[in-house]
Amino acid sequence: MDSKYRVERVLGAGGVGMVVRAVHIDLERRVAIKFMHARLARDPEAVARFMREGRAAARLKSEHVCQVLNVERLPTGEPYLVMEYLEGSSLESALGDRGPLPLTDAMDYVLQACEAIAEAHAIGIVHRDLKPANLFLAKDRFGAPCVKVLDFGISKMRRPGASEASVTQTGAVLGSPMFMSPGQIRSARDVDARADV
Repeated sequence: MDSKYRVERVLGAGGVGMVVRAVHIDLERRVAIKFMHARLARDPEAVARFMREGRAAARLKSEHVCQVLNVERLPTGEPYLVMEYLEGSSLESALGDRGPLPLTDAMDYVLQACEAIAEAHAIGIVHRDLKPANLFLAKDRFGAPCVKVLDFGISKMRRPGASEASVTQTGAVLGSPMFMSPGQIRSARDVDARADV
């Protein structure tokens, strides 16, 4: 990896890759870096999804989306995403630790997530994987709870003249089955914003 970052520790790992906490040495700024698993980095479709995640999140300006600061490549060619570093926990973790949320908190979190998703839908992005694990509970600059929508890795972007066929194959099941709409289960390729709603 480029010597401008100093990796401090692993934050988590999943099916696509691993996220680490790092410091941009020159800027003295803490960031999160998402790397692809090496086996997936050899799959052009997986790389296309990973790059789409970076492009989708970078287009969104909402304070309720984890900001992608840059997409870079290792010397061996594998891409990685440089993102804002968030402190807090996923909604999934919070629910596991605390149980059901008070109604006012639940409503506030949903409305914040809806703000991010409304912006995404307005520019033609369908997230396709909204679930508690992809909603991160952070704090805003004043210390108030701030929900951040994460992981646009399987998002669908509609642009004039763009084809989804090269990335989402017919019959492909993309998403988390417990949180998917019936339409998405039938065909992830054909969904629109209603799948996120």
